[in-house]
Amino acid sequence: MPLHDDEIRATVDLVRRLVAAQCPQWADLPVTALSDEVEGTDHVLFRIGDHLVARMPKTASAVDQAENDARWLPLLAAHLPARVPVPLHLGEPAADYPWRWTVVPWVPGSTPERLGCDDAPLARDVASFARALHAVDPAGGPVKPPGTRGSALRHADDGVRRVLPRLAEHDDGFDVRAAEAAWDACLAAPVWDRAPVWIHGDLQPGNLITDNGRLAAVIDFGALGVGDPAPDVAPAFWTFTGAARDAYRQAIGYDDATWLRACGWALVPSLTGIDYYRHTFARMAEHGRRMVRAVIAELA
Repeated sequence: MPLHDDEIRATVDLVRRLVAAQCPQWADLPVTALSDEVEGTDHVLFRIGDHLVARMPKTASAVDQAENDARWLPLLAAHLPARVPVPLHLGEPAADYPWRWTVVPWVPGSTPERLGCDDAPLARDVASFARALHAVDPAGGPVKPPGTRGSALRHADDGVRRVLPRLAEHDDGFDVRAAEAAWDACLAAPVWDRAPVWIHGDLQPGNLITDNGRLAAVIDFGALGVGDPAPDVAPAFWTFTGAARDAYRQAIGYDDATWLRACGWALVPSLTGIDYYRHTFARMAEHGRRMVRAVIAELA
């Protein structure tokens, strides 16, 4: 079932044709689709041989990522303590596919538990990655626009208020009034008033590649930009539980106001995602329910 109304799904045959036309050096390599278990919300992924992956946007909201990755990841990679998917090829649209796409290196490894990981050493690894990214000179980087992660939380308020009545029509395992109270507390936090920093914006389990339990790579930079670091503090909720959550908060090292905004950035995609993915992406909706419950407990 498609996740989005405007979804355009690439196929093995399409990717094979695009590679043959634009990347003849790889034309003889087999193309295979990756399983649904590793597919995200905005790209379809295909292995090309043993060492490459084609990342094919499937929704118009993701069409800028290919060019952004090609422009910025080569500059950021040298400063980061884990691998990032620097594109090897920036693909062009074709008659039967409307968007730019990329070929990136395949990174072997595994991902943390999707619904919560209590691994304190990994939490510290991810926090170190985030802090290294935040320390890179942001000059010239793309400023996060209003409503996106890294902008002021108030720009997400209308979307949260619209979805709350719809959530109240269902039993998602939390009190919607308590969720609204938690959101109000997050909105009341002081805004980020220092220089903006580079943020990944989506350090959730599916975007972390581990090797023997340690962070080996960070992928999917669709939310990359320059802004408030709070969305990169939110993985304390998105990704970690128990002692690992505490370890992440301590290692990431920001103040209480940033922690509150991070709680807000844990709530925004969770509240809206429960509603949006309720009937199309059960795992994402369940992840959202767990995040909302965690934030309510944190701010109670």
